[in-house]
Amino acid sequence: MQSAYFSKFEYRKPPHFPPLSPLRQAAWHFCAGLTIGFLALYLHWRWTASLNPEAMIFSVAVATAETLFALGTLLFFYDIWQEGDTPDASATSDITDNANTQPRPITRIDIFVTTFDEGCEVVAPTLAAAQAVRCPTGCDLQIYLLDDGARPAMAKLAERYGARYLSRTSNIGFKAGNLRNGLFHSSGDFVVICDADTRLFPSFLDNTLGYFRDPSVAWVQTPHWFYDLPRGQTAIAILLRIAPKCPRWLRKWVYRITTRHRFAVDPFLSEPTVFFDLIQRRRNRNYASFCCGAASIHRREAIFETALLGQRRTNLLQAQNLNINAAQLRHRSGLEPYRFHVSEDLYTSIELHSVQGHPWRSVYHPQPEAKMLSPQSAKAFCTQRLKYAGGSIDLILRRNPIFRCGMPWRHRLHYAATFYAHLSVFWTPLLLMAPAYSLLTGQAPVVAYSASFFLHFLPMVFANELAMILTSKGHSLTNGRCLSVSTLPLQLKAFWLVARGHRPQFPPTPKTLSTTEDMRFLRPNLVLAVALCLIGLFGIWQFLMGSPNFSLSLLLVNLFWLTWNCILLLQLPFAAWLHALGRSPAPHPAHLSPQMKEAMT
Repeated sequence: MQSAYFSKFEYRKPPHFPPLSPLRQAAWHFCAGLTIGFLALYLHWRWTASLNPEAMIFSVAVATAETLFALGTLLFFYDIWQEGDTPDASATSDITDNANTQPRPITRIDIFVTTFDEGCEVVAPTLAAAQAVRCPTGCDLQIYLLDDGARPAMAKLAERYGARYLSRTSNIGFKAGNLRNGLFHSSGDFVVICDADTRLFPSFLDNTLGYFRDPSVAWVQTPHWFYDLPRGQTAIAILLRIAPKCPRWLRKWVYRITTRHRFAVDPFLSEPTVFFDLIQRRRNRNYASFCCGAASIHRREAIFETALLGQRRTNLLQAQNLNINAAQLRHRSGLEPYRFHVSEDLYTSIELHSVQGHPWRSVYHPQPEAKMLSPQSAKAFCTQRLKYAGGSIDLILRRNPIFRCGMPWRHRLHYAATFYAHLSVFWTPLLLMAPAYSLLTGQAPVVAYSASFFLHFLPMVFANELAMILTSKGHSLTNGRCLSVSTLPLQLKAFWLVARGHRPQFPPTPKTLSTTEDMRFLRPNLVLAVALCLIGLFGIWQFLMGSPNFSLSLLLVNLFWLTWNCILLLQLPFAAWLHALGRSPAPHPAHLSPQMKEAMT
């Protein structure tokens, strides 16, 4: 069962991620040090010599936001300071665990494929790929299709591919509960987790099992590779879709200027390379990379040991509140091998990394060992991002992971960097709207945009840009910057819902293609961008009318940042529109050169 959609991308090969060279790492460390030094100088000048007495509240608020942003930069630099790949380990058929000091044979490995409402055309290639995974000699490989939708079609699909079919009478715990149900009906030494669209490579176990020779390793995470990311469209194809009868001279002019450059590549900012190769890979130096769910393999012993410890803590607390014996509360149904939470993978990582006395380790394997589908619509993108944000904010407010006993301090800093990025919802709006406020009122957050301002500000910016270019190994950082601004409405919505006591929801990411109504999910971005543009025009009008306080320097500096913020806000709606436009067939009018026809494909 192979959909025409998948066949279009079967030729694509996974990328290879080389390590950071020693020379490039030294240059990155040098520029990062420069950035920290210039950042300290800027903040000192900012608080001691630049506050605007005529707009003190506004000036202090912006300086505070800049200081908090600087703290986030320091945490991020710690997070990505240095790579530390775990040495490659050849495949093994033996296991050493905490209960047995001598190696014993691996008897069984389970592959869990979780699904809820995905179609058979999505799940079938996943089961076929799981069948093709090579297993150590003498070890049994069992595939489980965990269907939370209880669909007869899925039961038949599992039978066709030789997988065991498991469903539940309720959806308690959602994906985490689905995984728990699979664990209670299986017995493998290791569990491989797959989403409905996770197609494992045959080499998955060959390249991950060997890490478990270390008895302290609880799981191995591999990168997510979205093999179906759109290639984008050339400008000539976009032009002919919008205006198929445009004059020949315009077609030639557009083609000569843009040639084969493609727009709307990865329209929904789904490319995960920076996160996995830049952040997860470098956390591995402290065995602190966290689980991202799909394409990971877990030691059963670690999962259940941590679940039992968590149950014991919960029972003791409940027994104290009820004034009863804690033994009366021990029952199988209360065990949560994967914590019932919208971010069950992150929550379970925190639990495993904070076992008192002997915290479990994680290993990040830097090369892709599976391929999966990217979000196909604005609805899918927003659903996924809202789920991530809501889960992380709920952990921050209610689970207190940073101060959990038993977690090594290096791990705490890595998790702090993750959660601090979500807390930026408090100060990012202020930095985003500060230029608009200045253009509305004529008040600046600094005394003046003088030479002193640029001498303190520009070296810090240039040093940071150079440092990020050196450490990113050629990966584009544009998506990350766009995400920090374009997802701000989603972050604010997630925080508001969690703060009001709403439990984060567990919707699966839709796997359907985009529709025109999906643009409504990006409406906040469009409204905010339009408002900023109107404010910019108001500032220009005030300057031309000679209004007091509207100097040329105030106008130019704030118009620059206002324009930059609008570009970041509009990139996602613009790319989504181009993506929807590209799904319609492009016309091929007469008088097109062979080069133009090739560029349109």
